[in-house]
Amino acid sequence: MMAVIKPYVRSEMAPAMPAPSTAVGVAHWVRQNLLATPKDVIMTIVAIAALAYVLPGLLDWLLFNATWTGSDRTACATVSAGGVVPDGQAGACWPFVQAKFEQFIFGRYPIEERWRPILVGLLFVVLLIPMLIPKAPYKGWNALALFIVLPLISFFLLTGGFGLEHVETPLWGGLMVTLILSFFGITVSLPIGIILALGRRSNMPVIKMLCVLFIEVIRGIPLITVLFFASVMLPLFLPDGWTFDKLLRALIGVSLFSSAYMAEVIRGGLQAIPKGQFEGADSLGLSYWQKMRLIILPQAIKLVIPGIVNTFIGLFKDTSLVSIIGMFDLLGIVTLNLSDSNWATAQTPITGFFFAGLIFWIFCFGMSRYSQFMERHLDTGHRS
Repeated sequence: MMAVIKPYVRSEMAPAMPAPSTAVGVAHWVRQNLLATPKDVIMTIVAIAALAYVLPGLLDWLLFNATWTGSDRTACATVSAGGVVPDGQAGACWPFVQAKFEQFIFGRYPIEERWRPILVGLLFVVLLIPMLIPKAPYKGWNALALFIVLPLISFFLLTGGFGLEHVETPLWGGLMVTLILSFFGITVSLPIGIILALGRRSNMPVIKMLCVLFIEVIRGIPLITVLFFASVMLPLFLPDGWTFDKLLRALIGVSLFSSAYMAEVIRGGLQAIPKGQFEGADSLGLSYWQKMRLIILPQAIKLVIPGIVNTFIGLFKDTSLVSIIGMFDLLGIVTLNLSDSNWATAQTPITGFFFAGLIFWIFCFGMSRYSQFMERHLDTGHRS
């Protein structure tokens, strides 16, 4: 008599097994990222050798031999230059940064009124953080407050009015001007760039010709020329008695310049969308703007996030060029303070420029990392 074999059916999920010890941990990361191929091994050795050569001297200058306290140049100058630092051991002059820190942030903005830009900065951070969190609710209201309401409030807070003392824009400077130029340029250049990209792909010859002309002319000249034209030559074409604030001219010049590059980035995303997406939208009976707003642009923008953020980073760094029209952004105000004879040492310029470069790097690195986060978050339709 043959035995009956009963089938086995599991009634619950099997418990998760831990990953193999060779597939996790620091050793696995090193093998995968640093020692995966002979080429990786060579590059890793070269990188370690370069760090071993550069890092000790850099740390000595930044930390170990640096001067941390002092009230004037004697704290950072060497003995041979009239200071107290032994010859050959001079490091970074951080007292210079401490003494000028508020100027680096606010420029020549009146000291008793600096609570106003601080309040604007706090409002900006409070509105920006939920905007950057994908799952945060009320994105529409958040965007309205950040991009419409906040600029209006900031204008009256920073310039004056409604009982506040008027502060002229020539007194603005430092990181405050850098952030204002960057925020305004980013906010304006993206929608204008989208419109220009759509216009360049338009079937209407006049619209297409105007968009192509604007993009190619702006992309064919350097930003310095655009700023010079906006600041010096533009008033010559205005009627007598008409004028624009210098900061407003810089905002317009930077925004238009960035818009031309943004348009080409967006156009690349539009061209990457399969033709079937356009045909599918047409088959649903959607209008042109419905098709672009609901189907085409969301896909196109997702594809070109790296290019968009790269344009934003370039815009943030290019704000330093406003010094050519007499405005003092972060780099400009640092350069201006280097002429202070009370801090004239060999290490002062290097320290000041290092501080400015560090601030620029922090903001640019933050934008880069956030763009990578958004790429991973939105990468749902192209995963293998």
